[in-house]
Amino acid sequence: MKIAGVADTHVALWYLFGDPKLSPTAKAFIDEASRTDQKIAISAISLAELVYLIEKKRLPRVALDEVNRALADDEHVFWEAIFSRTVAECMQRVSRAAVPDLPDRLIAATAIYLNVPIISRDGRIRASNLRTVW
Repeated sequence: MKIAGVADTHVALWYLFGDPKLSPTAKAFIDEASRTDQKIAISAISLAELVYLIEKKRLPRVALDEVNRALADDEHVFWEAIFSRTVAECMQRVSRAAVPDLPDRLIAATAIYLNVPIISRDGRIRASNLRTVW
């Protein structure tokens, strides 16, 4: 299996729900990964972030349901990247000053570990020294 990139939490949701907030470049990147049988990783921290945002009533429950449905489908472009000690070690390569949010740092560390870009609209991620697609 070839991984093309790591989607941040919002990118995954915007792609699944066809939200126009997803940039044409990011959508094309994910579509191309799907077309060429590559995967876009979703960090396990994104799943925890979804639960948290649902509990705070900032997202509907269907958001987590759709992500879980996509991850359960082996044919879907999204693939779950587990959190491991190796990913945690990669966090040291993500500047806390540049990317202070813990979930964002873990998503970035996952991308570093997999040696792929992060698909994100987040200005701090995009301004950092990390490879990004937006």
